[in-house]
Amino acid sequence: MGFLKTLCGVQVRIEGRLLRIARLEADSFQFLDEPRRMLEKLRGCGARVDLFTFLQRLPQASPLYDFPMEWDNLAVLRVTTFEHWWKEQIGFKARNKAKQAQKKGVIVCEVPFDEKLVRGIWEVYNESPVRQGRPFAHYGKGLETVYRDEATFLESSIFIGAFWEGRLIGFIKLVHDERRIQAGMMNIISMIGHRDKAPTNALLAQAVKSCANRSISYLVYSRYTYGNKHRDGIIDFKERNAFEPFNVPRYYVPLTALGSLSFRFGLHKRFAQRIPEPILAGLRRIRTKRCAKILK
Repeated sequence: MGFLKTLCGVQVRIEGRLLRIARLEADSFQFLDEPRRMLEKLRGCGARVDLFTFLQRLPQASPLYDFPMEWDNLAVLRVTTFEHWWKEQIGFKARNKAKQAQKKGVIVCEVPFDEKLVRGIWEVYNESPVRQGRPFAHYGKGLETVYRDEATFLESSIFIGAFWEGRLIGFIKLVHDERRIQAGMMNIISMIGHRDKAPTNALLAQAVKSCANRSISYLVYSRYTYGNKHRDGIIDFKERNAFEPFNVPRYYVPLTALGSLSFRFGLHKRFAQRIPEPILAGLRRIRTKRCAKILK
């Protein structure tokens, strides 16, 4: 898990044992306008940091700094008005799905962060130990843990709930940057048992509306692809709802000789990112079979 330090007015997380990597606690949701100032603070913070990584803010795609970097990819929706997205950017199938939720009695709206919302989120999280063919990390968490997890970055968060017969069946947590240029979906999840009501589609439609109402120009649905995996149902969902792949620089600034060597030889990457896709695909199939047994 690492530990946090407050530098330049933001929280920075430092993780790793042999290789110590620092990043903003709200990495991909907060951004640096003066990264060199942050580097000075890291060098004098009293803790060893080998690499500092940060993502460049949208919409600039060309590198703004001369630091070592790699290309990262985001799933980005350009937001102007809700009507433009609804009529011009998405297709017939995506519109029908969003309409389906309303026809089946799903009510979607922005909601305050309070104990009622947290309890609803807790129920959503504890519906199933398996999601999308893998163990679900939030399953089994207690109410206090869920409250603590969701109470992060409240000053820049927007919560959207999907309700059926008064019960929360899905939610989105949007976190926007300090300039309100972009908002990222920190959470988007709906109950499996209510999939027939298409609550996720309705939640996404409200997220677009919430961004348009605040003049937030870019809605980010995490990465477009992950590692060597280039096609799955989530990518199809993003594509149908007009999200597009957008490459942005992710900088890796070495602060020690170990950091420099690690970046040069790719040791800063997670182990899974270094495994060929055919092997990963096989491992995913094994994982899916094991998860299916859990559900029986």
